[in-house]
Amino acid sequence: MRVRTIYFVFAMSVFGGEWLSGDDPMTGAQASYLKTLCEQAGTSELFDETLTKAEASKRIDEMRQKAKVA
Repeated sequence: MRVRTIYFVFAMSVFGGEWLSGDDPMTGAQASYLKTLCEQAGTSELFDETLTKAEASKRIDEMRQKAKVA
């Protein structure tokens, strides 16, 4: 349940499909969640610690679909 809560916080930070601070480096919470999703999807190589917040948000959405996370 905690993972869904974290993702909800990310989703609430998106405005019109763009992060208000999209060029900032992704947060520690985003990095942790994305790394977990990549592992669950069997695509650990897609984890990139240099993503921006906006890039991480999009990658999280992609990995949620691949990992079949609701």
